[in-house]
Amino acid sequence: MRLAVTVKSIGKRKNALTRIPVELSYQPRTLRELIAALVEWNVQGLRDKQQQLALVPYLSEREVQERADNGKVGFGAIYNDVVPDVTAAIETAIRAFEDGLYRVFICEEEVEALDAPLSLNEDDDIVLIRFTMLAGSFW
Repeated sequence: MRLAVTVKSIGKRKNALTRIPVELSYQPRTLRELIAALVEWNVQGLRDKQQQLALVPYLSEREVQERADNGKVGFGAIYNDVVPDVTAAIETAIRAFEDGLYRVFICEEEVEALDAPLSLNEDDDIVLIRFTMLAGSFW
């Protein structure tokens, strides 16, 4: 199943939203299954990136400009070679949703129940909005 996922963090200076095409191996029937599928897809992407080896990393002028426009120019190196535990990552993502750390919108409709049935179609837009916790005190 092919979906388009957009992630936005409230409070981040970068306002550009990027739609990421995601190809899932099955059609999730609930929000819980959708979150699990997205975590599995993300972990697999990390594993693939960890296995890539560039002998002489370089960036083209276009890549440097694109990354500068986004606010960070780097080679995208992953310095932590520990492979995440998929089960623990899924549990963390579910707990974060239950704790209200992010919201999920499917085709501009908020989905609030983890186990309610979903009707996803090919190329549906999924938007995840992460909330930023504020810390501080009143003076």
